[in-house]
Amino acid sequence: MLPQRIKKTITDNPKKLANLIDLVNLPSTLREFVGHSQASRLGCFMRVWSYIKENNLQDPNNKNVVNCDEKLRSILLGKPQVDLAELPALIKLHFPKKLK
Repeated sequence: MLPQRIKKTITDNPKKLANLIDLVNLPSTLREFVGHSQASRLGCFMRVWSYIKENNLQDPNNKNVVNCDEKLRSILLGKPQVDLAELPALIKLHFPKKLK
């Protein structure tokens, strides 16, 4: 069962959901990180998030900040620290813009 908020989002704007779950060919840096040649934006975000949790990369003093190691830095524009709020936007940069 999906939460009511997600159901409403899907019914109100199905294109928005499609942009998150459509499989695309990944660029080489993201492909090496994820380990697949194709993935969705949502799948990549979830893989990055699980990598952050597995390697304890969240700042212990401020859980809204991620301290990037070399592997994570390679896909996040070389930034040493990233705010959690900007993480989806940085991952989105790797995905090609769809033509209308």
